[in-house]
Amino acid sequence: MSNFISGLLRFRRGAWEMLATILIAVGVFMLMQPFALIAYTYSFIVTLIGTVMFIIVSHFPE
Repeated sequence: MSNFISGLLRFRRGAWEMLATILIAVGVFMLMQPFALIAYTYSFIVTLIGTVMFIIVSHFPE
């Protein structure tokens, strides 16, 4: 856990890519769930933020 946090603080690719991937997965889950309309409403923006974040983070140093 401390490696993950230190990777985020030092702008290393691995930790930020994992965070972006988790955001994409959460956005897709929000899109597919049938229970909460508010989650469905924000699912596209969460997926979009995760995708743009992944594109930006892919240029960070390892």
